[in-house]
Amino acid sequence: MKKITFSLFFIALAFTGCKTKTESKINEVKVVLESKSGTNTSGSAVFSEKGGKVTFTATISGLTPGVHAIHIHEKADCSAADATSAGGHWNPTFKKHGKWGEGEYHKGDIGNFTADEKGNGKITLTTDEWCIGCGDATKDVLGKAIIVHQGADDFVTQPTGNAGGRVACTAIIR
Repeated sequence: MKKITFSLFFIALAFTGCKTKTESKINEVKVVLESKSGTNTSGSAVFSEKGGKVTFTATISGLTPGVHAIHIHEKADCSAADATSAGGHWNPTFKKHGKWGEGEYHKGDIGNFTADEKGNGKITLTTDEWCIGCGDATKDVLGKAIIVHQGADDFVTQPTGNAGGRVACTAIIR
């Protein structure tokens, strides 16, 4: 009986210890946006990391119809009524502000999205330039904030893109 129990233990250990190369753990952070600057903006965002890439998806409501900017800012602090406590755009590589994937841009320059006639919008971005909790100061989104802006990012004005007031904020924390 001891030999069977002992053998079954090692068989179970072998199966639980083996992983195929196609298996990959998903690292995920979900956050809720809070309204700022006297608006009724709300929403949620998810950062999901798998296979060395992070996918960011934000769903926002309560916006004015039209184009709005969304950025990652440097501090996980949304305490100010206008969200200025979150600081400037997250820019750990000291680049000029710009459009994601074109020339120079901040790591926090996510871009623009359009809110429909009901004030609802959504944006998704997948990149290998971010990580979740990896500890690399040039890639790690934890400890930062997401800011939704009143207007569109012009991708030119330094260092902010002239996107207007901050209408929603959330800290990117676990």
